[in-house]
Amino acid sequence: MKKIGILHGKERSFPEAFVERVNSKKIDGIMAEPVRIDKVMQGESSGYAVIIDRISQDVPFYRAFLKNAAICGTAVINNPFWWSADEKFFNNCLATKIDVPVPKTVILPSRDLPADTSEASFSNLAYPLDWEGIFKYVGFPAYMKPFAGGGWKNVYKLHDMDDFFTKHAETGELVMLLQEEIVFEEYYRCYCIGGKHVRIMSYEPRNPHHLRYVADFKPDAAKLKMMEDIVLRINHYLGYDFNTVELALRDGVPYAIDFCNPAPDADINSVGQENFDWVVEAAASFAIEKALAQTDGTDNLTWGEYIKRGSAKQTLY
Repeated sequence: MKKIGILHGKERSFPEAFVERVNSKKIDGIMAEPVRIDKVMQGESSGYAVIIDRISQDVPFYRAFLKNAAICGTAVINNPFWWSADEKFFNNCLATKIDVPVPKTVILPSRDLPADTSEASFSNLAYPLDWEGIFKYVGFPAYMKPFAGGGWKNVYKLHDMDDFFTKHAETGELVMLLQEEIVFEEYYRCYCIGGKHVRIMSYEPRNPHHLRYVADFKPDAAKLKMMEDIVLRINHYLGYDFNTVELALRDGVPYAIDFCNPAPDADINSVGQENFDWVVEAAASFAIEKALAQTDGTDNLTWGEYIKRGSAKQTLY
């Protein structure tokens, strides 16, 4: 029997529906359940053919457990090694190399010194930074947000230089991005599962959180195809099996605003019934596909084109 597990925190609607949907398909030799961990021994199997990870970004113990499981052959969704290395600034940097439009973005050192450092730790960092050049490049209004994600926490809209310095003083040891504002006509949040299943959802980030999916933009077939191509390209290069990409359309051009969401919101109360049904079905079908293909003791992870092309280049020497 091959087990598919889902590792989750306090969320309930998606994990419960996912387990129920997998088991309702009655695939011979396949069953699903919430992951149960009673001990983690180095180099020993987790007992799961597939694990969908919804929580390790917040729990380092879980991330270590998943890496050990992956070494022993579990197909972890998403790849815990890549997820550990990835962050939003790198995503934007990569986008500039694969012809995906993104807002002008810079990364900023933390306002306060990180723990166990002193001013001597930053002898390579200019002081002051070239603030004039930074502000000229990004422009105002602008957005400032943590480079490593965190949902909508610590996100600021900034109107001018004085506003920036006031708000940046509140960010403590967080490393922040400063990003051009894209004044958009339409906005979409797009699920991508398995690098091939895409669900493009109208989304209005300016609405209260519980009303963001009530937007009703109506893209034509050409616009849908353009957005789907961008979503697939991003996820193929990053190697995510389960992710969302947010696209803001300005003058008909889709700008990728946020596309490092490997445990995206899938709660029925926020995404709505139709989107919820789609993501449960797509995730269940893909997890079964991965379980059927999984082989113990081998690497069953998904690796993105960025990593694969770098690895292939190394083999030439």
